Parts: sequence; C-alpha cells; structure tokens
Amino acid sequence: MDDVKARQQERIENYKALLSGKMPHRVPVNISLDLHCIADFGGIDRKEALWKPYILKDAAEKMCQTLYSDNCPYGGSIRFPSFYDILRSQNYQMGQNGFIQHPEVVGMLPEDYDYLIENPYECLMERVVPRQHKALNLDDPVLSAITIYKAFRARNKAFAESGQISQYLTGKYGYSSFRALGPGGNTSAPFDFLADQLRSFSGISMDVRRIPDKVAAACEALYPIMFKKGLPVNYNKFSIVGNMMHMPTFMREKDFAKLFYPTFKQQIDEYASLGIKMFIFCEDDWMRYLDYLVDLPTNTIIMFEYGDPKVIKEKLGNKHILTGLYPISLVKTGIKQEVIDKAKELIDIMAPGGKYMFCLDKSPLTLADINLDNLCALTEFVRDYAVYDNYGEETGEQFKQEDYQLTPHAEFTSRYYQTPEQIKAAFPEVPDYGLEILQELEHLTFIDMMFLLV
Repeated sequence: MDDVKARQQERIENYKALLSGKMPHRVPVNISLDLHCIADFGGIDRKEALWKPYILKDAAEKMCQTLYSDNCPYGGSIRFPSFYDILRSQNYQMGQNGFIQHPEVVGMLPEDYDYLIENPYECLMERVVPRQHKALNLDDPVLSAITIYKAFRARNKAFAESGQISQYLTGKYGYSSFRALGPGGNTSAPFDFLADQLRSFSGISMDVRRIPDKVAAACEALYPIMFKKGLPVNYNKFSIVGNMMHMPTFMREKDFAKLFYPTFKQQIDEYASLGIKMFIFCEDDWMRYLDYLVDLPTNTIIMFEYGDPKVIKEKLGNKHILTGLYPISLVKTGIKQEVIDKAKELIDIMAPGGKYMFCLDKSPLTLADINLDNLCALTEFVRDYAVYDNYGEETGEQFKQEDYQLTPHAEFTSRYYQTPEQIKAAFPEVPDYGLEILQELEHLTFIDMMFLLV
C-alpha cells in the first residue's frame, strides 16, 4: 500500500472509530476553507471564482500542499450566483465583496400561517417560492418552467466543477471526512426554517410574542418536510445529517422550550431510530442550553462556537462527540506559540476519553480571517500531539438504536409529491424497475425544490 492510500486508510479508520463509540488512533483534524478563502490564496477574483469554480484547482492544490488537515481543506461552496441570478432571487444575493448573502427578507406573510399549517408544502411552492425568486411568476408558467430548468442546470454545473476539485484532491492526497463514510443529508430544525426563510428574524420575533400557538402549529406542520429534506437515500450506520442551529440564542429559554425544542428533538430522535447521526452546529453561546443537549441521542456530533470547554466536556463529553471552540480570532492575531499553547490547553480538556474532533469555532470566510502560517502550525501540532495509545477501546456511553424507537410521524403528503402508490397508479404500464426510478426522481425533485428555500 502506497503512502497516500495508507494515510487515507488511517483517516477512515479514525473517523469510523469515532462514529462507532471507539477510540481513534488520534484526534481527527477537520479544517475546511471556503471557496472565497481559496480564491484569496490564489489571487483570484472571488466573483469570477463563484461563476467559474474550475479556475480554483491550482490554488486549492497548493493549499493542500501548504496546510495539514485530515479532510480536504478545499470546502467549496453550496451557493453560486448563476443559480440565484437566473431566478432573480431575493433570499440569496451577491454582495459587493463577492459573498452571496442572505438578507432580511420575508417569504411568508402573517396571513399565510393558516394555509401553511393546513397545507405546508403547497404553501411553500405556491406562495413562498415565487416571493423569494422573482423570475418564477405563476402567471407565466412556460417562462417559469424554462427559468427553473436553466437555474438548476447552472447550479449543477457549478457543483460539478467544484466537486471535481474536491474529488481530485481527496484521491491525490488521501483525505477522508466524518461525512464521507455514508450517504448524508442536510436539513434545518422546523423553527429555524420558519424563521430563516419564511418569516425573517424580525417577523418570527414578533410572531413568538403575538401568535405563539400558530408558530408551534407551523413547526409541527413543517416537521415532515424538514425530516424528509434531511433523510439520506440508502443510509447506513455512518450516515450523518447536518443542521446549523441559528435562532435559539436569540430566544427566551421558555420560548425555546415550547417552540423550538419539541420538533427539533423529535427530528433528531427519529433519525436516531434509523441509526442516523446528526451533526449540529450550535451557533453563538449555548451554555444555557447544555441540559437540553444532554438529552439528545448518544453520539450526536455537536460543534460549539463559544462556551466553557471544561463545563461542556463535563456535561456532554461522555455521551456526545464534541468539536469546535478553538478561537479563529487567535489564529489571526496571536503569535505562533500562543496559538499552539491554546491548542494544547483545549486538547488537554477535550481529548481525554475520546469523542472529540478538532476544528475552529467557525470556518474562515476569507484569507484575511486567519494567519495562514499560524493555522499550519496549529494543525500540525494537533496532528502530532493529540495521539491515543488505546485504539479501538469503547468511549463513554454507547449508542443503541433500539433506544430511539418512536411512533412514526404523519407521512409527508402533497398534491405536488406523488407517493409510490400514486406513481404506480399513474403509470400502470411501467415495470417495477421503472417505478423505482420514478420514485427516486420524485424524491430528487423534492430535494431540488427545497433547495430553493434553504
């Protein structure tokens, strides 16, 4: 086995051990740099890189030769301007600095709550999508059909160009990732989705105080959609669903407990009942919510932005896989020894007993967010210092899928989504293998349509 394959195999073993409740050989190092960061590193215009991701290949490869990480340092992007410009989108727009930003926009009006609660997917498709994407005019269905087809072709082209870079670098340099071991997905907690894409921050803040019962009912109505949005196809025991948690730190705890937590907890428990783990990023400071996190399924992967590492490890470290917390600000402003000393301090707290991955408290968006020499010294130190001598031993509480057997939620139904039975009735002449393809296309179309709103 050559060095690259051996290195990749060790990384795969580390991640598999971590996700299986076992000790890895060493703490995995997960550093991912945004497309903009790689563009800055290569002296490439950010806007041009977003339109033509393929031009980043040489810069991304040079970064791989410069920076140590167990996963591919080139993180790419999930948002490209060709898609949003074609749709004349208001929910994601290119800024002057070359970033696609999510401004404070409203996709659902207060008077839409009743329709959302009664027919959630219909409300999203008929009312929210046309508001968020001005080129999708329901009064001009032919032009709208052509526009959406063109937009998804543009998105898929950009995804392919960026993905080819990641695939090439992963193979050449022997990278792996905790999300690369099984089919995965991404979703949002129902409350976050309602806030981020439908009502806006200010809108949901008013709704929580004025019409909390409708907010709760809307979260329940959105639950089957958000669960299905994240559910991986052909999932296995290493499948992971990602979830970025936005709103809780802006909420009163009593509102969090009543409106946010119930459907989120149901969501993560239901994934666990299928053997699927969730990766959650707790944005901002979640220290007041640690007791809620304790109750999440064993081996939930939790990334923290801020907080007290000692308290987090004490409360959660025996049950969950922890990551984050290393301050990106220190990587930018500290001297090299300060950067290394902080890493040693954090590792000495978080690494004992396993269930820990190393990453920054947030991903750098531009090269100016970090001192690259410091970051290189940091990741090499973690690689060499955070080593275990008891590979394969069990770590803390073990995940048991049978602990999460729940009563299944109401099945997702909509006039815009055909169930397998409806497909079979609509296409009686199609053989079974053809019906399987049609069912897969139905699901992929649903995922694409939800991409318009996430």
